[in-house]
Order: sequence, then structure tokens, then C-alpha cells
Amino acid sequence: MKVIILAAGYATRLYPLTLTQPKPLLPVAGKPMIDYVLDNLAPIPGIDRVIIVTNAKFAGQFQKWADDYRANKTQLDFTIVNDGSTDDTNKLGAIGDLNLVLDREQLDDDLIVVAGDNLFSQSLEEFGTFCRQTSQPVLGTFDVGSLDQARKYGVVDVDAAGQIRSFVEKPTQPASTLIGIALYYYPRAVLPLIRQYLAEGNNPDQPGRLIQWLYPRLPVLTWSVPGIWYDIGSKETLEEANRIFAKR
Repeated sequence: MKVIILAAGYATRLYPLTLTQPKPLLPVAGKPMIDYVLDNLAPIPGIDRVIIVTNAKFAGQFQKWADDYRANKTQLDFTIVNDGSTDDTNKLGAIGDLNLVLDREQLDDDLIVVAGDNLFSQSLEEFGTFCRQTSQPVLGTFDVGSLDQARKYGVVDVDAAGQIRSFVEKPTQPASTLIGIALYYYPRAVLPLIRQYLAEGNNPDQPGRLIQWLYPRLPVLTWSVPGIWYDIGSKETLEEANRIFAKR
């Protein structure tokens, strides 16, 4: 199983903090955001490689981070993929970056795909267990507890078995407070559909759009993320996350 970390964005809403440093490497409670991703994914058995897809501006910083992380925390192999973009005007988009990694690294394996700016407070080992027991794609979900908050995300409706019945991006009137987050499992049999999605001319950005396209075509399951989860989109949420995680 491979892990692909999406980290090629420019996080312009966090300027000037992200002018010279990528968002996933900004510290929260004393360690980079991306550490929370890897620290909680690392307990999943069977992961043999971590691929970080980033841009030309920040590839060197991610390589240094990966070298340090491997030296101090894990024996996982890291690969840094530079998508060649330099700013928002020529970026490939998250799904475009995912496709680039599939092609450049010639991947034919089950994948966990995750955004590098997710903040998880608990191990995702059970996510790995759940994924190994199914042949279907899996979307990580989180209950934000507020309809106002849900409007900012993709809102998910699931049946009794946890399969997606609907996925609405940023609805004005959310049906629930359950959202899809940027944590995905794609079994190898599904990888050709990622290429098909792009070949049909669909939007290459925002990784949740791929789930929106997939779930009417084949079953997509969900898994509820435990503990605390943060999506850092503003200086205010960064400050709040620092306060919350510093207490842990």
C-alpha cells in the first residue's frame, strides 16, 4: 500500500505565512502539520512508501522534512514529486497532481490519498484495517457538529451500511453536519477511473470532486475519523488549532 500526500497548493489565504513556507510545514503546537498526518498514518500495517506531491517552489523544503522525519521517526521510504508548478496560475490541481504521481511513479497498488494540511489527533490504524477489508473506495468523514460549519465543506449522506447516497459540495442548506474530508482510499482496481475522470474534462482541482463523480458509478464507503480534526484554511483556524493541540 502506498500513501500519497497532496501538498502542492500555495495557501494564499494564509499569506504572508505561506509566502516562504508551505502550509503543511507550518507548526501547530510545536510540530509541522504534516507530522500529524504521518504520525497517525504510520501505524497502518503494509504501508511501504510515502509519496509527497508538491510544487517547484517548495519541493526542497519537503525533501528536507522527509529526510529528517525518516531519520528520527520511521523506516518508510519517501519520494518527493515536483509537479513543476510555480504559483496558482499554472498549478495542476489536486486530482491533476494525483494523476501525475500515478503516471510518473507507474503506481499499481492500493492507495491512501490525504491532504498534507489535515490535523488528526488520533491514530488512523483502524482506517487502514477498514480499507484492507473492502474492495471499494473509502472516504474519510467527520461530524463538524454545526450546519454553519458544514456549508464550507462537502456534505455527505450515507445509508445504514455507511455507503454514500449523496455528496453535495458547499451546500447553502446542508442536510447534515457530516462532511467528507481529504482522506481517501483507492484500491488499485479504481485507479483507471482517476484517469477517466480527467480524460472527460472534469475539474482537476478539489479532491472531493473525484468522489462526487465516483459514487454514482460504484459504491463508495465512508469511515468516521475519531478524535479531533482540523482543516486549516485561515489564520483564525490556525490559531485555534494551536490552542487546542497545545493542550493535548
